[in-house]
Amino acid sequence: MDKIKPVGMRKGFALIVTLSVLSVMIALTAVLLSYLDEVRKDAAQTKALIQADLYYMDMQKIFASLGEQRKTAIENLYQFALPLYNESNANFSMTIRCIPAKNGININWLGLENNVTTATPYRAARVVFDNIVQTYGLGDPARLEELILQEIGGDKPWVNKETSRLAQKSGILSAAQFASVMQQYMLETDDQNIQSVPWEKFFVFSKDEHIELDANYLNAELIAMLFDIDLELVKDQWNPSDPNKTQTLKSFVENNGGDYEAYKSLFPKEFVDSSQCEVEFGYDHGKFSLAFTQNSGKVNGFEFERQ
Repeated sequence: MDKIKPVGMRKGFALIVTLSVLSVMIALTAVLLSYLDEVRKDAAQTKALIQADLYYMDMQKIFASLGEQRKTAIENLYQFALPLYNESNANFSMTIRCIPAKNGININWLGLENNVTTATPYRAARVVFDNIVQTYGLGDPARLEELILQEIGGDKPWVNKETSRLAQKSGILSAAQFASVMQQYMLETDDQNIQSVPWEKFFVFSKDEHIELDANYLNAELIAMLFDIDLELVKDQWNPSDPNKTQTLKSFVENNGGDYEAYKSLFPKEFVDSSQCEVEFGYDHGKFSLAFTQNSGKVNGFEFERQ
């Protein structure tokens, strides 16, 4: 009887098995390293968030303590960002900058049509909106206005109200929220012209109940539309970032044929103590920012993000 000889392991098969195992191990290692990297980033971001909260409390104390000097401090922050350093800590760096919070028409004023006590702010919003429609050739202004008013009133049929945090609030409270309205309008109408509108030059987005505009810091585009003055003339003679203007908004508008009296009630005589501020800081080799609103020394509206 012939003896059965044992068959030796095939080298090619063993090599394939080995390579397969190595591939799996490499893939698992990559996933694990990626996971650990994400954990590290999350941990760093959590620590940075705690640090941002501490800075936020510091800002509350600082702005509240400025008193009569707050006007000068804020006007300087409008002109340039303020870098802060700590000589004893080389890793510390912080920059704070502010912009006027009321240098545009509040978009929520478009929802004041049926309120007789707010006829002037509604008229201002109406004039600017209608001029934007004409200037930028928007295709379906009626639908755009309808979407904006639905958002202002909290009536958003395209949003799942059970899962949307914004759906629980009325009014347009941020530029991001307004951008979602523009996206919905684009989705429905395919109107490409909407993308060319520099909305931030005309409107601000907040639920501030004080109806006022910061006359010293209005953009040229808004002045031209609101008072029916040639845009190039306004750009040539009005610089909102110039702290040493030779004329007030009232004299500038009246000298160029505009009707300042029509909107006089929107412009308080005193300093408009309302700002949007941002603090940028470094932490654990990352860059982060803290945004907030400052009104008459009161700081609120904490927003944090990694840059």
